[in-house]
Amino acid sequence: MIDIVGKRHIWYAVSAILLLPGIIALFVHGLSLGIDFTGGTSWELQFNQPVDSQQVRTILAGQGFNDSVVQTSEDNSILIRMKELKEGSPVKAEIEDEFRSQFGEFTELQIETVGPTVGNQIRNRAIMAVILASIGVLLYIAWAFRNTERPVLYGAFAIVAMLHDVLFVLGVFSILGWVADVEIDALFVTAVLTVMGFSVHDTIVVFDRIRENLDRRIAPTYEETVNFSVAQTVVRSLNTSLTVILTLAALYLFGGESTRWFVFALLIGVAAGTYSSIFNASQLLVSWRNGEIQRFFTFWRKPSDSRARTA
Repeated sequence: MIDIVGKRHIWYAVSAILLLPGIIALFVHGLSLGIDFTGGTSWELQFNQPVDSQQVRTILAGQGFNDSVVQTSEDNSILIRMKELKEGSPVKAEIEDEFRSQFGEFTELQIETVGPTVGNQIRNRAIMAVILASIGVLLYIAWAFRNTERPVLYGAFAIVAMLHDVLFVLGVFSILGWVADVEIDALFVTAVLTVMGFSVHDTIVVFDRIRENLDRRIAPTYEETVNFSVAQTVVRSLNTSLTVILTLAALYLFGGESTRWFVFALLIGVAAGTYSSIFNASQLLVSWRNGEIQRFFTFWRKPSDSRARTA
């Protein structure tokens, strides 16, 4: 049987390597907020011929919309995210005339304007939803595992694994916003909450098997019991996640442009959740049981303690 738990420090290091670029990007660049959060207009048009996105940006810049984000797709449609563009305004008419003169006739598929007040409400509610979901998960898992030795630890480490997955998704989108102008919108919040749910679900499956095997005294030590439990569930977790990932990959490749980044957030979130549930969450229980986490924090306190004793 493969010793997954015994190599837990390698898995921790892999997580740190995967998370570090995104954390740096979040600190340096933050997230590129879409009009759902900042306010503005989303304008989707379909032309009868291919359209060059750089030419579209030039036309928009000429009308004062320098920061517009333009995305094109293979069916000759373009999605423009820009500062507020009022319906029926002279500026909109001028932009449309320039589009017609350079690219021919087009069909307006949709135009949607969101004010900054609505954007702030969506942002605040999204933050509140994440906080309340985390508290709810912690309380539920602590109750569900109330017959174990330290039920709160199961909830706390499920939250740690969940935050690992959320942080990975946020970091990837921070990098994408930095290098590819990818903005997050209200659908991104939905994707993050879905990833949180998937992460906790996958982690509980492993935790539940650990609880059953502890009751059966299936191995002489806690570490061996956890390793046996992870080995029992790893194939099931991988198979379940693989079916979800394949479905999401198909949606990403063949779905519409409007849901592309929503699906991508789910795709990388599910992959991160599968990894953390197998290689992080259960191993944290062992690290706590062996005192490794306590020694880690004690190590960082030692220098100040030593200076205090010396003084």
